[in-house]
Amino acid sequence: MSDTFSYRNGILHAEDVSLEAIAKGVGTPTYVYSSAKLKQNYKEFSEPFKGLKTTIHYANKSNANQAVARTLIECGAGVDITSGGELERALDAGAAPDKIIFSGVGKTKDEIAAALKAGVRQLNVESIPELKQISAIASEIGKKAPVALRVNPNVAAHTHRKISTGEMGTKFGIDHAQLDEAMSLVKTLPNLEFRGFTVHIGSHLHNYDNFREAYGKFAEMVKHWQGKGYAFHGLDLGGGVGIPYDGQTQAPFSDYAAIVRDVFKDFSGELSFEPGRRLVGDAGILLTRVVYDKQGASKRFLIIDAGMNDLVRPAMYDARHSIIPVREPKSGDAKLADVVGPVCETSDLFGVDYSLPGVGQGDLVAILQAGAYSAAMSGNYNGRPLVPEVMVSGGQHAVVRKRVSVSEQMGWESLPPWMASAKTAKNA
Repeated sequence: MSDTFSYRNGILHAEDVSLEAIAKGVGTPTYVYSSAKLKQNYKEFSEPFKGLKTTIHYANKSNANQAVARTLIECGAGVDITSGGELERALDAGAAPDKIIFSGVGKTKDEIAAALKAGVRQLNVESIPELKQISAIASEIGKKAPVALRVNPNVAAHTHRKISTGEMGTKFGIDHAQLDEAMSLVKTLPNLEFRGFTVHIGSHLHNYDNFREAYGKFAEMVKHWQGKGYAFHGLDLGGGVGIPYDGQTQAPFSDYAAIVRDVFKDFSGELSFEPGRRLVGDAGILLTRVVYDKQGASKRFLIIDAGMNDLVRPAMYDARHSIIPVREPKSGDAKLADVVGPVCETSDLFGVDYSLPGVGQGDLVAILQAGAYSAAMSGNYNGRPLVPEVMVSGGQHAVVRKRVSVSEQMGWESLPPWMASAKTAKNA
């Protein structure tokens, strides 16, 4: 728990705002973000690279809320996007087009055209067919396409297998065996502007040695192609730096920065980064209330009103978030409980054997480290309202995404013309 989320007079606060007050005004479950923590995280990421030519591009997929993105853009961040929808969101949040990097393996024709017309900084190319497609579209609309080739260094990230992206056999990047062909095409295909290479080996890495290995291979590739006469404007080093979740430890970020400085000390171009979780992960919490304190024959369950549709990371990645009471406990002893949600899935489980002193039916709890890949991946499974989001700044707070009711969601749907509505059928 950081100073941003701390107990004051026995009540957990986000900055200067009581979480009890937010729960009373907005209801639960709801996400709560700290603008001060977002700004602090951006500063902590950027400062160790002072003196280097660097650009930082916030990975919008980690948390797509416009208030979050705008906060980081105002700090100086560009944006890393993975879809045409994220391009729209980035531009609407105020990102300069020339500070937007377009990543992703499946860019469509329309998405590529929209990015080129907008004037994005570069498109990170993941395959030879994509490179050819970009060239054809750029020629068709009369634009020069700035491209960087994403290379696959075949390095194990030692993170969860579902977010490991830098090994052979994954869908990401251009394999080393295909790089000669790709580099030849960069020179011969029309309307392409080669900017450099990009690499990203996975998400939520704790062991910085994995970065050293990948970046070392990456640097050797760059030297090889520089020796063949290719000019590199810059290198995109991706993202992936983790944060400590419940019970985890993390080496100082300065250790990662030192690796970057050491490996690329002879590179005179620009270095770009695409952090997501490192900027927003610990800047958000999920505020939720215990619906039932259920004592089974062999287990105790605290059933909360947040479900896996609101926060899917534990079900998808076996992630364990810190969970703490909103009312400061007076003692550390409590009967262990599994924290579970109301969704009809056994996987709707936020954690096993938590000690939550003083917490029972009706009490509020906060699920920490919920700023990244949380609200962004939420949905309406089991016919549940879409969870709201709140931004806090000092003593102020505002709803930055409303709770979307079931009736509003049903308004997105329609019956086919041959089917009578339930209301019509009833009156027939």
